[in-house]
Amino acid sequence: MTYTREDITRIAKEQNVRFIRLQFTDLLGSIKNVEIPVSQLEKALDNKMMFDGSSIEGYVRIEESDMYLYPDLSTWVVFPWVTENRVARLICDIYMPDGTPFAGDPRGILKRALQEAEDLGYSTMNVGPEPEFFLFQTDDKGNPTMELNDQGGYFDLAPTDLGENCRRDIVLMLEEMGFEIEASHHEVAPGQHEIDFKYAPAIKAADQIQTFKLVVKTIARQHGLHATFMPKPLFGMNGSGMHCHQSLFRGNENAFFDPNDKLGLSNVARHYMAGILRHARGIAAITNPTVNSYKRLVPGYEAPCYVAWSASNRSPMIRIPASRGLSTRIEVRNPDPAANPYLALAVMLKAGLDGINNKMAIPAPVDRNIYVMSEEERQDAGIPSLPINLKEALAELLRDDVMCDALGDHALSHFYELKEIEWDMYRTQVHQWERDQYLTMY
Repeated sequence: MTYTREDITRIAKEQNVRFIRLQFTDLLGSIKNVEIPVSQLEKALDNKMMFDGSSIEGYVRIEESDMYLYPDLSTWVVFPWVTENRVARLICDIYMPDGTPFAGDPRGILKRALQEAEDLGYSTMNVGPEPEFFLFQTDDKGNPTMELNDQGGYFDLAPTDLGENCRRDIVLMLEEMGFEIEASHHEVAPGQHEIDFKYAPAIKAADQIQTFKLVVKTIARQHGLHATFMPKPLFGMNGSGMHCHQSLFRGNENAFFDPNDKLGLSNVARHYMAGILRHARGIAAITNPTVNSYKRLVPGYEAPCYVAWSASNRSPMIRIPASRGLSTRIEVRNPDPAANPYLALAVMLKAGLDGINNKMAIPAPVDRNIYVMSEEERQDAGIPSLPINLKEALAELLRDDVMCDALGDHALSHFYELKEIEWDMYRTQVHQWERDQYLTMY
């Protein structure tokens, strides 16, 4: 919805809102907030709320810490699960004291990519995300255990699907907050779930992903459960992805649709896909940003690990859903829900635009099951692999000038530094698998 500041102050008074969370997202994708009493609402709407950016991952040094929160009025919502001392939320952009946008703000990075698309005539990037998650039981102190809440499978229902009531309450809360929910169901792995909501323009879609994660975790906790968007929490089971359906529009016209094409795809769509495939290895560090992400991208668990596309086959990285006309779109399947959604959409858009600008030719579709192809067959077919670990993905990111430009120098350097630390901590840690494997053998 579109709200004016008068609407917001009126609703806050009518609904007895006592606190407002001014939310933003750090470089790693974590939601942060400054909570203010309602008496400070007018000051916040005047863009005068300041915070210390030096304490936020990937932001600024201590000697340049003052930053300002500029609320986006369209993101106003009152949290429906808080009934006393009610709390509302505004998502903010980050600005410097001189009034310029902060170069390392993930939301601002996505806005810059969208402006480039608009300059090329594409007024809207529509995105339909599919973030999956697991529900684990908690102990008597409320801490997460490794015990799943059910042993259900794909599309199972109660009593096998013991997460049904929790999932239903999540849906109800999301609807109260303005989401249009299209479906919810149990996923393939025990304890794994998916709730699909309607596509939206890219900024709103990324905002919704962050809101979705907050609601899922909050309602799960009310049910005595812990919700996690960790990409691969359990060995031998499917991991959680965040497939991103996307298309570009010129006004009301879907630039990806061509009724005269055999697959209904325009040249714009084909060039866009070619760009994403060309930059797939450089994108991976952003769309799959953790050490754990690469435990999901292995053969046999429905997650793509090869750079290819198909009109129907689900083993490649990009699939073309069957809908046509205004619904013509591509589905990029490698992102996972640990990704910062603003950065993930920004790099995918920049890769697609690079394909459009350079009229990149798309490779032939792969309609075979890539998982059963030998390495020699994949090489003969020209099918590269995604990076096998975070270290390799970071190296590919630095080699990709278009992806580096998408992030900008500030975000790139800080993201790379943080992820190098993460990789080094993982590399030097002694894991339980090593003790199980080697302690008695040697």
